[in-house]
Amino acid sequence: MKPAQPHAPLAERLRPRQLGEVIGQQHLLGEGMALRLAFESGQPHSCILWGPPGVGKTTIARLMADAFDAQFITISAVLGGVKDIREAVEQAQLVRDGLEQRRTIVFVDEVHRFNKSQQDAFLPHVESGLFTFIGATTENPSFEVNSALLSRAAVYVLQPLAEDDLRQIVQRAQAIGAVPAAESVAVDRLIAYADGDARRLLNTLETLAVAAGREQLAEVTDAWLLKVLGERMRRYDKGGEQFYDTISALHKSVRGSDPDAALYWLVRMLDGGADPRYMARRLVRMAAEDIGLADPRALRLALDAAEVYERLGSPEGELALAECVIYLAVAPKSNAVYKAFNSAKAFVKKDGTRPVPMHLRNAPTQLMKDLDYGRGYRYAHDEEGGFAAGETYLPEGMAPPGFYQPVERGLEIRIADKLRELQRLNHQKN
Repeated sequence: MKPAQPHAPLAERLRPRQLGEVIGQQHLLGEGMALRLAFESGQPHSCILWGPPGVGKTTIARLMADAFDAQFITISAVLGGVKDIREAVEQAQLVRDGLEQRRTIVFVDEVHRFNKSQQDAFLPHVESGLFTFIGATTENPSFEVNSALLSRAAVYVLQPLAEDDLRQIVQRAQAIGAVPAAESVAVDRLIAYADGDARRLLNTLETLAVAAGREQLAEVTDAWLLKVLGERMRRYDKGGEQFYDTISALHKSVRGSDPDAALYWLVRMLDGGADPRYMARRLVRMAAEDIGLADPRALRLALDAAEVYERLGSPEGELALAECVIYLAVAPKSNAVYKAFNSAKAFVKKDGTRPVPMHLRNAPTQLMKDLDYGRGYRYAHDEEGGFAAGETYLPEGMAPPGFYQPVERGLEIRIADKLRELQRLNHQKN
């Protein structure tokens, strides 16, 4: 890989030229890790690099080509098609059959954008070993890549860059004089804005360098940074106090059954650059914590919304999150499961380890049966109404703790009626 020219974009000037310069992804590139072993093996293999934008997918693919002295052909699935695949095949055949007899790596960026027939066009050439296929995708390969192609490629999951990783990138940019010095609080703000995306950080640094040069600034201050990038920084910083204030407002609006307020705070967060996947996880939590068994469909709908977003991405998938927020807001509320779980945890933490009653123990061997494991257990399905009235399931000597107390809302009204009836039958039997 040739050194970048001085006039090249900052991202290109800082692009790693060897594996040891790569920042982040040490779970794949560290000593003894999967991708490092692949580099050291001397034998390239087809793979799919799955991860969010700006985490090094293209860089790793280029470094793999350098490591194996291979011809590197890039195809953009956004702009390319079968014609580009055909041309890549011809180039691979030329270098394979020429004097150098070199390998070829075909790198397909945004591979999930290719349709089934386009993806299928790679299969015979991957099978024959004409070239090594490397696909990059921000979407789940299980959904977006053909099973035939997926079965022929290892999948490596790349993670967003950590704050320390992004800080190293800022330091490298400063070391080559590409950006001026900056206050530590300004660097912190830049890193929070980048949100694990090195490309976003580098593009922002480049914008700042131009603006600082025009104003002949020796140091970038936080105040100046907000002035220059105020709109881009939006209304809050990911991980900052205002971020958590806003998610708190969303959660409390859902709990308070106000769909308009809940929708407002959701859109505020999405507009502010919050990761929709994070939002989806929080909605799942709200469904379990604040709605629970008052409407069990809420949890399933929250999980469905998260899956829809994974399939569609932004902005289309955000509509599913909006639908979920409104449903959660108008659903009947209950924190009975949440309270029961916390009560049970607190009880177990302070209580001793009580033995399992003999009639509840498993008896897979004759010896265990001889020791009375399972003796006297009543199989509920054989009892009238499918309920063994009077049977006990708690450790001996433990009083009924009453962890779960259903509320008089939604489905829990019926659950409470059912529990009262079962309790009546138990009393009758006793």
